[in-house]
Amino acid sequence: MAEQNTLNIKNVPLELKLLMELVRQEPRIERLEQMNAEGIDWSHFTELVYHHRLHPLMNSKLKHHVFIPAQVKEQFAFEYKRNMFLMLQLSAEMERVNSVFQKQEIPLLFLKGPVLAKLLYGDVSLRTSSDLDFLVPMKDLEQAETLLQEMGYVKDDYIDTILGDWKWRHHHVTYYHPVKRTKLEIHWRLHPGPGKEPGFKELWQRKNVSTVTGRPVYYLGKEDLFYFLTSHGARHGWSRLRWLLDIHHLVQLDLNWNKAASLMRKFHRTPTGGQALVLSENLFGSELPHAVRKHWYSRRAERLAQDAVFYLENLINLHNEPLPEHISEHHKQHLFSLMSKPQKVLFILSFLYPYPEDAELLPLPSGLHWLYFPLRPVLWVWRKTRKHELT
Repeated sequence: MAEQNTLNIKNVPLELKLLMELVRQEPRIERLEQMNAEGIDWSHFTELVYHHRLHPLMNSKLKHHVFIPAQVKEQFAFEYKRNMFLMLQLSAEMERVNSVFQKQEIPLLFLKGPVLAKLLYGDVSLRTSSDLDFLVPMKDLEQAETLLQEMGYVKDDYIDTILGDWKWRHHHVTYYHPVKRTKLEIHWRLHPGPGKEPGFKELWQRKNVSTVTGRPVYYLGKEDLFYFLTSHGARHGWSRLRWLLDIHHLVQLDLNWNKAASLMRKFHRTPTGGQALVLSENLFGSELPHAVRKHWYSRRAERLAQDAVFYLENLINLHNEPLPEHISEHHKQHLFSLMSKPQKVLFILSFLYPYPEDAELLPLPSGLHWLYFPLRPVLWVWRKTRKHELT
């Protein structure tokens, strides 16, 4: 297959280009030699490796290249071993949580973590994971939270909500174990709303089983993983290459592309899937069948992929708020550009639904909260006026 060159990455740092070349299935030696000759800032290279959460993978990727400084190799050899112990600890906790929930007949679907590392990389030590994400049916959410508290977990964040908007505006809540220092994210949706997505029952019917632990644990089917991982990565602007590398490995697993296409069309995610494939092929040399490229590639997918290069040109951590204004504006525009026309209409209409900030601005008794619907435009203008006066 001819190499695709549809993206302009001339402003991506040389050190990041080296990183992307190293994690390819077959790094091109002549490219590596050329980059090394241009002069690599190894301190910046190391910073990028950590930022993109690829440090445990570097141990195997660097050891065979003589131009890599010895101290860099030693550092990532240590990181590989450290991550191995962390992932083993996380795997044990995953088995424990799964066992407790099974006894109460609450089904769990693990979304990432050790099961994803084993599936995509063949070794849980090669992918980082700071927490365990799992999905439960909405009807079991309250019982699931009680079980976690009984296991010693403490809710780590609380959602401000009004009129039940948490059910669709948000998608997970975080729990933390103060002794084990383990973090769990319990999901009732795959993504924040508004928007349609597969229900738990549908996902459960297509589930896969993992034997990464002593007892079977369940995770999303491959096509559902493609839907979930591409949508998740796009929502974060692919600002960490680990998410895109997951796609690179996933597409090598003989997906049923017809099923994947049908799923993405149903939930208005076809351009998002195309964006991921354009990025993966251009940056990592992913091998895609011609028929797949023909179906998924489009001008819009390529435009979305080029928009995501912005996150690679800049060292962006979307969780470090407040974001610089130019980054915040770009991200808002990028998120809106990912939406289909029906999704954009639903997104705009969602602003008419009351926000918790409305109750902070004009407290009303709970029995009168329905008044926030007609008052919503007035409160929005009032809040904007107050903000302008304060600045």
